[in-house]
Amino acid sequence: MRSLVIACIVLSLVVVPVVVSAKTDKKAAPAAGNILNSITGSDGGRNLINIVIVLTVLAFAPAILLLMSSFTRIIIVLSFLRQAMGIPQLPPNQVLIGLSLFLTLFVMAPTYDRVNENALKPYLANKMGFEEFMDNSSKEVSAFMLKHTKEKDLALFLNIANLKRPEGPKDLPLRVIVPAFAISELKRAFQIGFLLYIPFLMIDMVVASVLLSAGMMMLPPIFISLPFKVMLFVLVDGWNLLVGSIIKGFQ
Repeated sequence: MRSLVIACIVLSLVVVPVVVSAKTDKKAAPAAGNILNSITGSDGGRNLINIVIVLTVLAFAPAILLLMSSFTRIIIVLSFLRQAMGIPQLPPNQVLIGLSLFLTLFVMAPTYDRVNENALKPYLANKMGFEEFMDNSSKEVSAFMLKHTKEKDLALFLNIANLKRPEGPKDLPLRVIVPAFAISELKRAFQIGFLLYIPFLMIDMVVASVLLSAGMMMLPPIFISLPFKVMLFVLVDGWNLLVGSIIKGFQ
């Protein structure tokens, strides 16, 4: 929960300066009766554009924040598990998303703690400016993403952007790190999904062979294999193994 609060505070601190920049001078804020004038006046177009930018950032910020964390791999692996077991509606989407969010906070807690100590607390204590706060925050998040990003994916976006090879990881811009991290996570998630399919696929093949040899070709194998899949997953304590493997993959 502490990590969730830190993430929300960091997100709000990114948005607030955009709102502040909408002020055209250092005068006090207009009274309630002059709000309409601030939109319809000479600078109304600029203020309106700033409002649209803020609303757009607020709409897409959660998705961007989740893309820069472990959420992508976790939710895709859990979705693969549902499909492999043959029960695409169980667990429900709300349960999977909630579990993925809390696992993401668990994995990202060390990173968010470093952001809190090295960037958020000094910024709130007026010991650093906003630019320094953003630099320190991005360095901590970038360090996490680079740890789990393949060099091949980084080279792909460096070549597409026509950027020179940087001297070190600190010189990589976020516009290269974030998409490279995202496709690296997608690849790992699909690899784990493939491994999850193998034992359940074997059960389907065995059940289908038994039914075919027994002459029950009209009986769908999924009706017979589903209880065996659930029993296998429960007997091996599948949730414990799967969640433990996912978390250890980020350590």
